[in-house]
Amino acid sequence: MNLSLSRRSMLLTAASLPLASRPVTAATGGRVVIATWGGDYGDLLGKNVEQPLLKPLGIEAVQSTDDGGPRKAKLIAERSSRRGSLDVVSLADFESSGLAQMGLFETLTDDNVPNAKNAIVALRQPQAMPHIYSGMVIAYNPDKIKTPPQSLNDLWDPKYKGRVGFSDILFQYNIAAAALAAGGTLADLDPGMAKLSQLKALSPKIFATNEAVAQALKSEDIWITLAWRARVYQWRRAGVSVAAAVPREGILPTTFMAVVPKNSQQKDNAFAYLNAMLDPRAQTAFAERMGYVPTVTNASLPPELAAQISFTPQEQANFKVPDFGYLSQVLPKLQQYWSRDFKA
Repeated sequence: MNLSLSRRSMLLTAASLPLASRPVTAATGGRVVIATWGGDYGDLLGKNVEQPLLKPLGIEAVQSTDDGGPRKAKLIAERSSRRGSLDVVSLADFESSGLAQMGLFETLTDDNVPNAKNAIVALRQPQAMPHIYSGMVIAYNPDKIKTPPQSLNDLWDPKYKGRVGFSDILFQYNIAAAALAAGGTLADLDPGMAKLSQLKALSPKIFATNEAVAQALKSEDIWITLAWRARVYQWRRAGVSVAAAVPREGILPTTFMAVVPKNSQQKDNAFAYLNAMLDPRAQTAFAERMGYVPTVTNASLPPELAAQISFTPQEQANFKVPDFGYLSQVLPKLQQYWSRDFKA
């Protein structure tokens, strides 16, 4: 369940052994439709993937942007159609893993996505390619909290009553972090829900978005929260007084993936798109703008940037990777607890 990276790497490598597929060099131009996030993510894809890397191949990329729910619904609604409307779809790691169980995606190999040979094996899924990643840290206001937090349990310190905040959209990760704080594992998140229930006595605050959390930190409405290290980097650049502390219980990683639906009408172009996403130049651009770590080993970051967003080998060894199969099974239960019990 709570697999180490090395163990998980072996499993994923074994699971992704070849199914025949056309190589990326088969791309001959035309359109490719990508369903993805808007904002900075979509802009960076346009400027660093689509224009410099795909346009010279004669491939016109068309973005369909939303917050995630509609693209998952479309994938499921079109699953029985021979001609899908999407060629590449961006998903979070737990989403791609769950939908892959429905047989919706093409298997990705080093043959159809050559740059995949440089991807971090532990982040790959047989039917999903890792694009960028980060990890959950304790984000805090160093002006108010002089001694950097050491443990997830620091959020339960009574001296922070009314000053702890959470992002609503990270509810499953917040519960997983609470499970680690309780001394549990990611194989059973019930202790995490019980641990969060104890926190209610300290009046935690819930914010609808990550941006709202940033505003609460800036206004000093809250002093401490859980966030992706990439977000801390973004907030600091936006003028928020915030620092990141790595909890001794371990780091929950998150990876943003890309998949190719089996009913894509432009599979060769879709494979070319994924290949371009893994280009080290594009990966470095995402790191510099958004603070997410490259998923390829041949991308080089400036030392100052790497110090702010990357994870040391020791920190990587303490990654706590969820069992996505288990997570997808209990997700409705987690959402019900978070909405009905914790937020109430």
